[in-house]
Amino acid sequence: MNELIYHFFDDDEFLRISDAIKKAELKTSGEIRVSLKENRKFSERNSSIKDLAEKEFYRLNMHQTRDKTGILLLFVLEERQFYILADEGINKLVGNSVWEDVAAKMQTDFSHGYFAEGIINGIIKIGEILSKHFPIKPDDVNELTNKVVLPKK
Repeated sequence: MNELIYHFFDDDEFLRISDAIKKAELKTSGEIRVSLKENRKFSERNSSIKDLAEKEFYRLNMHQTRDKTGILLLFVLEERQFYILADEGINKLVGNSVWEDVAAKMQTDFSHGYFAEGIINGIIKIGEILSKHFPIKPDDVNELTNKVVLPKK
């Protein structure tokens, strides 16, 4: 179990990803999460990657952030697919093409075998974008954990 995860990442890289989220969130009221799935469940075989991201977004209660400023990076490792999903508060100000640009840059890192670096670079870029539109507020609290979501064993 989780063998595929450790083909792509080691424990130190999970810590580096969590730390990148923490640093990015110091400048924004946005909430960033990273979720890794090894593969789809049988019942998800006909779902699009966007559908899977939406399901995970709600499962992680990301829709409950105060200002609707959650953003999820979902990865399905076996398929080498990922999706960036932003909540409605973000979507009102940031177009989907912005996330597609971030995804393209991440894909370049991934294509060279730099998986953790690709995610970290994506988080940094997302943090920069969010800080412009959703700067940190004086009463900001970290609403969601910064830990990488791993498949249940």
